[in-house]
Amino acid sequence: MSILSNITDTTPTAVQRSTRNFARGVFRVINNFVAAIIAERERQANLAILRNLSDRELWDIGLARSQIGAGLAEAAKERALLQKSLASVVPSSGKVSGCCLNLS
Repeated sequence: MSILSNITDTTPTAVQRSTRNFARGVFRVINNFVAAIIAERERQANLAILRNLSDRELWDIGLARSQIGAGLAEAAKERALLQKSLASVVPSSGKVSGCCLNLS
């Protein structure tokens, strides 16, 4: 009986909770889509910059021309890991609490 009552529960708090969860899901999908577009644009810009460098300049930064694609892929993986670790630090409310600066 409790499972059925949970399904048909239309109290204002249950509706608000469902709406909030749905909105968070939609926001997450949109946010991931925008982040993917930004990451792709950044990759394209970095690729263009690296392709315009001379072989000597690439060698100075430790790359050969044949390593440009692999280097960008490795950098993208590192960035994704960094973003995941930063996302786990921020509370789900999106607000950062406990600032360490004392301005008084």
